[in-house]
Amino acid sequence: MMVQREKRFALLMAVRDSDYVKKVYGGYFKVFVEAFADEGEKWDLFRIIEGEFPDIDDLQNYEGFVISGSPHDAYGDEYWILELCFILQTLFAMQKKVLGICFGHQVLCRALGGKVGKAYSGWDIGIRKVSFTEDFTFYGYFDDSLDEIPPTLSIIECHQDEVCEVPEGAQVLACSDKTRVEMFKFGDNILGIQGHPEYEKDILDNIIDRLLSNGSFEVDKSYIVNSVIAFQICQTTFLFFHNHS
Repeated sequence: MMVQREKRFALLMAVRDSDYVKKVYGGYFKVFVEAFADEGEKWDLFRIIEGEFPDIDDLQNYEGFVISGSPHDAYGDEYWILELCFILQTLFAMQKKVLGICFGHQVLCRALGGKVGKAYSGWDIGIRKVSFTEDFTFYGYFDDSLDEIPPTLSIIECHQDEVCEVPEGAQVLACSDKTRVEMFKFGDNILGIQGHPEYEKDILDNIIDRLLSNGSFEVDKSYIVNSVIAFQICQTTFLFFHNHS
């Protein structure tokens, strides 16, 4: 009888847990696992913001990797960001599945030859409606049970940087009136999402409160009160990992 090998995934966490997320969710790691993990999988946490990376010889043992958001700039030259770029280039060469979210989306783009920088239009924080390109429908990122793929969906956004230019050969899958590259793919194993499909609205509210309290920006909170987050965006990222992995 053949024993099925346990599937392993890794979260490369580029943010420290907030007090709120630790109290309510037990940390960001649990937020990601709840959003993306399937039954029977093993997920490992690497706090890359603190210089903790998987061993290069152990990369082959993982099915896929997720890079979290971060308060740091994806175009920065901190040691751990440069190390992350090297790891991402290695994973791309190995054809490992990699999902980048917010900062992760941007640093994936940088590592693979694209351009990132400050968003020309400033902060984007709240619920943003994104529109899918025609290319999106061909890659099986939605559940087959859906009768049709909606032309737009809403997702939580919290960023002041953006992808300015995707790597040569990559394809833009979604955009918005605020951000030209909301999603991109590169080959069959790289997917970047500018928004936060893993977040619940209360996490966003807490981030806004903290940013307001330290004077980072001013925001009209009524903008997000009656907004609804689309579950399908989170489902999209789940299927990216679990189809043909």
